[in-house]
Amino acid sequence: MAKQRIRVGHSPDPDDAFMFYALTFGKIESGPYEFVHQLEDIETLNRRALEGELEVSAVSIHAYAKLTDKYALLPTGSSMGDKYGPMIVAREKFSREDLPKKKLAVPGTLTTAFLAASLYSPGPLNYTVVPFDQILDRVEKGEFDAGLIIHEGQLTYQNQGLQLHVDLGIWWQQETGYPLPLGGNVVRKDLGAEAMKEISRLIRESIRYALDHRDEALDYALKYARDMERELAGKFVDMYVNHWTLEYGDRGRTAIRTLLDRGVKAGIIQGPINVEFVDD
Repeated sequence: MAKQRIRVGHSPDPDDAFMFYALTFGKIESGPYEFVHQLEDIETLNRRALEGELEVSAVSIHAYAKLTDKYALLPTGSSMGDKYGPMIVAREKFSREDLPKKKLAVPGTLTTAFLAASLYSPGPLNYTVVPFDQILDRVEKGEFDAGLIIHEGQLTYQNQGLQLHVDLGIWWQQETGYPLPLGGNVVRKDLGAEAMKEISRLIRESIRYALDHRDEALDYALKYARDMERELAGKFVDMYVNHWTLEYGDRGRTAIRTLLDRGVKAGIIQGPINVEFVDD
């Protein structure tokens, strides 16, 4: 019998490659499903999810606020900023009060980084959307006063002579006491409850396999490390594939609801938001 095709959208980054290694190479039995991986940057995935294109996708938690009619959050696959997160970097120091006056490069308006920066800023951001992998170069060249950076740029920005204005993960944790929920995996609700639960279980097993076979999975993830050496790539993977990724838990789920509630209160997100999890 032909297997049901499940298209999985995720970023071409070492953490996502690490997470889905076992499913990509058949290290675990996938049952009645064939998983087909589609690699896109996170803002593209957010936009595709608005149209309900993919059965499973990584999305920004900010974007999920617009997806609750089509998708439920899987309890696995989260990217949680636990005492770290997206950063605003610049060539020169400036105050928080001056941020709205700065020309800011951002990786997309549906990213959680953009939501966090908007909550942090004392006024509307003066922003331009720039592909995430161009932001550091364009700030260094002087095209922008500052850049909102995600992915491995958080570990490499100093190599380009830039300095940290704020780590939004640290700021958020000081404000709320919770880690900053950056991204998660969603599954389309029209697949039905049983399929959603089984897909959730399989993704959890893929993550667990990678964590249990770290060197093997990291060897594969290095293909997506964009010139990072193994040690740095491993550090990046450890930041975003860990116990939070296996299961949000009550604290992680509360963190998501807190972030989205703050976005609603600030008028950035239309609410209320009904956060729905698949429990496998």
